[in-house]
Amino acid sequence: MKLQEMIGLAVFDVENGKEIGKIHDFILDENWLITGLELEGKALFSTHVKSVSWEDIVAYGEDAVMIRSQEAVRKLGANDISLTYLLGKRKLKEMQVLTEDGILLGRISDVYFEQEQGNTILGLEISDGFVSDLIEGRKWLPCTAEMAIGESAVMVPPMSEQRLEKAINSVNG
Repeated sequence: MKLQEMIGLAVFDVENGKEIGKIHDFILDENWLITGLELEGKALFSTHVKSVSWEDIVAYGEDAVMIRSQEAVRKLGANDISLTYLLGKRKLKEMQVLTEDGILLGRISDVYFEQEQGNTILGLEISDGFVSDLIEGRKWLPCTAEMAIGESAVMVPPMSEQRLEKAINSVNG
C-alpha cells in the first residue's frame, strides 16, 4: 500500500461509528516507521495539529481507517513533529535520494508499506522527472538499514542504483 493513496481517507471511531476526520499527513521517524497520522483541520495560525498515534489504529483499508475511540485523537505541537510524509517542515515527499558516492537517483514520489507488516516502510517510489517517468516509469527502491534520512536528502549506499526496480503501479503500468 502507498501512503499517497491513504491521504484523504476517512478516519472512524470504532466505539461510536463516528467519522473523526480525514488523513492529512503521516508522521514518521528516522527508523523508517510510521508513528502516527495527522488529521485535517489545523486552524490557520494554530501551532498544534490533531494526530492519532499508530498504536491507536485498529484497522485500515482502501476506504477508511478505524481507531479505538475519539480519545485517541490528541493535539500535537506542529514543531514537535520532526518528519512527515507530505507537508511538514521536513517531509519525505520530493526529498532527493543520493548515493553516498554522489549519484542522484531521483526524488521520492511515494512511500510503500505492507499492510500485514504494520507500520514499517518497505520501499520508496522514486521519480526521475515527468518525462523519464513517462518513458521508463518510476523506480522502486527497497528500504534497508543502511539508508539514512538526512536533513535534505535520503542517503543510500553506493550500488543502490543497481537495486532500483520498476515501480509496481508506475505511470506507464
